Amino acid sequence: MLELYQSEGCPHCAKVRETLSELGVSYVAHNPRLPGDVGGDVTNEVTHDELTAAGDDQIPYLVDSDRGVAMYESDDIVEYLEEHYA
Repeated sequence: MLELYQSEGCPHCAKVRETLSELGVSYVAHNPRLPGDVGGDVTNEVTHDELTAAGDDQIPYLVDSDRGVAMYESDDIVEYLEEHYA
């Protein structure tokens, strides 16, 4: 299962969402906080706690539980998705 920690207003997150859509990949979206640098206003305490427990308060953050992979950085995420899901 793919989980994307993201924010609707974040252009980096939009890039990842577009790639997921283009590839026809199902995923669960979590919206832990508003976009912006680390420390944007938290909109969902539960998913924000999950995000920060994983490491940084940084979005986008992709978790691929089937492959045991978790990563930040939209370009790295897009490259990973294209390599494994295209």
